[in-house]
Amino acid sequence: MKPRIEISGEKRLVGMKLVMSLANYNIGELWRSFLPRRGEIRNNLTDELISMVIYPPGYFEDFNPLNEFVRWATVEVSNFEHIPSEMEKYTLDSGLYAVFDHKGSDANSVFQYIFSSWLPNSDFQLDERPHFEVLGEKYKNNDPNSEEEIWIPIKSN
Repeated sequence: MKPRIEISGEKRLVGMKLVMSLANYNIGELWRSFLPRRGEIRNNLTDELISMVIYPPGYFEDFNPLNEFVRWATVEVSNFEHIPSEMEKYTLDSGLYAVFDHKGSDANSVFQYIFSSWLPNSDFQLDERPHFEVLGEKYKNNDPNSEEEIWIPIKSN
């Protein structure tokens, strides 16, 4: 699996966030809170969902499944003029990413490949910026035919 290397432009996101860890992975709770209210967000740029993760500095160097991170369920908007109650805004800065097209229901194996094989053997290193997945029209949760894009922040070695 070979990624394409892209520069993502700045994205204005609106959604909900939840602190979690891999040991206490509450992603279902996050999306169950967000999806019923998604229609309240105005000025959507696309129909795609963006699942974003903000890891604290050093998260991957001192990996522990109990280490916490912030997971967001969002959509991209043209502006921040109307933010529904209990939702927040986030500006995702432009940056360099390795983009992996993933098909299937087991994303864990893709992440394992990215961090244990592709990244150590590439001309890049992980950058401490948000990671995100783009869940478009072909995304179907837990379906073997589901498709998504996995965006990993990188910088040159």
